[in-house]
Amino acid sequence: MGKRIAIIQGHPDISDHHLGHALARAYCEAAERAGHEVRQLNVAELDIPMLHSKAEWESGPVPDAVLAAQQVILWADHLLVVHPLWLGSMPATLKAFLEQVFRPGFAVDPAARGWKQCLGGRSARVIVTMGMPALVYRYYFLSHGLKSLVRNVLKFSGIGPVRTTLIGTVEGKHERIHAKWLPLMSRYGAQGR
Repeated sequence: MGKRIAIIQGHPDISDHHLGHALARAYCEAAERAGHEVRQLNVAELDIPMLHSKAEWESGPVPDAVLAAQQVILWADHLLVVHPLWLGSMPATLKAFLEQVFRPGFAVDPAARGWKQCLGGRSARVIVTMGMPALVYRYYFLSHGLKSLVRNVLKFSGIGPVRTTLIGTVEGKHERIHAKWLPLMSRYGAQGR
């Protein structure tokens, strides 16, 4: 039986000519061919306002786009999050999306003893593209932005296992990058992981 997969495209550019879009497309197409059901959330297309206070985050009105995104995440067995590395972390639009979507009561229940995790039973893969070599980001910069997303958002809300894929040195090498990484994304999509 196929999985229910939610693809969260975190590139802030609405045009789809970036490597992250090609990676998500390869994953999606292979997943659907393998019998998985896929829904996509393109963060650049959503009307997601910035949060400006703790009170707004905890109990402010939830925008319709956020409620719809939360329903997709609740529906999914597996999440694929794809984003470029900007200033060592995710772009601000993806961060604003995650802050809105992973609110108290959806991601965790702070009223429960010990902050009950609300999104258990789901797995995830995070794919990060970057201009620098992936090994430099992983071992010199210690993947601090990626670790924050994995530990402080996904795992904190109960999602696991969370697998990561870092794709470095992507600038101006499209044919070589596509030849290496698109088949791998297709394999991950077919496997639903």
